[in-house]
Formats: sequence, C-alpha cells, structure tokens
Amino acid sequence: MRFESAGYRRLELRAPWGIAFEQAGLRGIHIVVRGRCELLLEDGSVHALATGDLVVTPRADPHVLRSPGLPRVRPVPAGELARHGRRGKIRAGGTGEPAAIVCGAFVFHEADHPALQALPRLIHVPAGPGRTPRWLAAYVEALQSEATDPGPGSDVVLARLSSALVAKALRFHARDAVDPGWLRGLQDRHVARALGALHDGLERRWSLVSLARVAGLSRAAFAARFAQSVGETPMRYLLRCRMGLAMRLLQQEGVTLARIAGAVGYASEAALSTAFKRHAGVSPRAYKRGDRA
Repeated sequence: MRFESAGYRRLELRAPWGIAFEQAGLRGIHIVVRGRCELLLEDGSVHALATGDLVVTPRADPHVLRSPGLPRVRPVPAGELARHGRRGKIRAGGTGEPAAIVCGAFVFHEADHPALQALPRLIHVPAGPGRTPRWLAAYVEALQSEATDPGPGSDVVLARLSSALVAKALRFHARDAVDPGWLRGLQDRHVARALGALHDGLERRWSLVSLARVAGLSRAAFAARFAQSVGETPMRYLLRCRMGLAMRLLQQEGVTLARIAGAVGYASEAALSTAFKRHAGVSPRAYKRGDRA
C-alpha cells in the first residue's frame, strides 16, 4: 500500500467547538498538540484525547472531533472550515478552554486493498504524562513546518511523512492486536511468511498446498492458523486480493483482459471472467464500462 496524497492543518480552537470529518475515502490523522478533545465515531463510541495523543482512522470512517463537556455545538464540516484557513492554520470555536490539534487526511492509492479492511477503525497512541512521545514529536514538527510553509513537492513530502507516521502507529497497535485480521496474521511468523509471498506474487498459481509449503506448515495446520489469525480462509483471502487487483487494472486504459488474467494468476480470459463475475456480480467488461452489481 502507498499514500496517494496527504494534507495537514493546524487547528487553534476554543470551546465549544466541533468538526465533522465525513469526506469519502479520506483517512484522518489527528495529533493533540495542546489541550483536550473527544473523538466520536458513528457507532456512538467516544474517545477522550489529551496533549500528546495521536489517533488515526485508517478505514476512512466518518468521525467528529469536539471540545469536551457542555455545551455542544453543531459540528462544522472539515472541508468548509479548511476554506477559511490561511497558510495551513485555522482558528475556530468560542471563548472557552483552548486546544491545538494538527489534523491531516490521506488517501491510499489502492483504496480497496484487502489489508485496509483488516485494519482497526481507530488507532490511538496515547502520550506519556502530558507530553508527546519523543518519536512522535519529530513528525509533528516536520508536518507543521511543511503544512504552514509549503514549498515545491510539499504534497509528496507530506505523503511520505504520513506513510512513516502511520506505519509507526500500526506497529504500536499490532503489538496488542487481538481481533482477527491482517495485522494479527503478521504476528504469526508462519502466516506472515505466506502473506508476504502471496502479495509479492498474485500471478503465481497458488494452492493451499503451495502456500502451506511457504509457511513451513502442513496443509491442515496452515489453514487453521491462517483462518484463526486473519479471519478467513487462505484461498478466500487470495481471491479477494486477485479481484481487487483485477478491478484496479480494469480501470486503466489499454490493459487487455488477457494481460489482467496473467497478472492475477488465471490461465485464460474465460477463467478470469468466471471468477470475476462470481465475485463482483458482473463480467470484467461490464465492470470496465462502469456497470456494478
């Protein structure tokens, strides 16, 4: 996975305030530089944040940042608020308790990558007692500098910084991951070996036996460990990876169906078409035209 783009603003806020992050496909990064706030997800869960905390919403879930306590105000859409900022800085809210937050949004190049669906809805990296962790402080300084004083290639710099920041947050989260998914699969060295080989070679004619051989396990042991950690069977995961790549290639001009079939491990266009229609509900050609099931 790689970042397509990223953008940041420094928000200087005074209670009461509320900001809604709802734009489709945007994944948020929020770093509380000073003060307190709350993050509210669509399921109604509320997460208290304080100075030095980092939160990431890697699955692009809509959410609201707001001042803690009462009174509450109607959240302002983040896009609308951004139009009133200057040089990467935004001031908003009332006259109450102050807070400063560095807010970013990033876009993945492969938005339908199966690994994204296995990520948690929220990654929270808490600070130490009232201070930003040392490793995070350097990112905050670099992001703020690039956002408030951009130069040539700033979008690329911000994307690369974001990529590294999210990777560090994922590393923090993965240490304690308990729910089935891609991150938990990486904790198992046998499953991780198979995941790496699979993603590096979707065009190979994989079978349960060959994946188990890469993992260094018997077929039965590998199938059980993969399903337990990742949450689905190895061949189902492989199918989703292949179909996701096929969908992306179908959206590119000049890529033939035969080439796509070879890239995702099918011996012929007919074999790809059968699997694709079973998965997506429409034929590859219909999908390319924009038809959806």
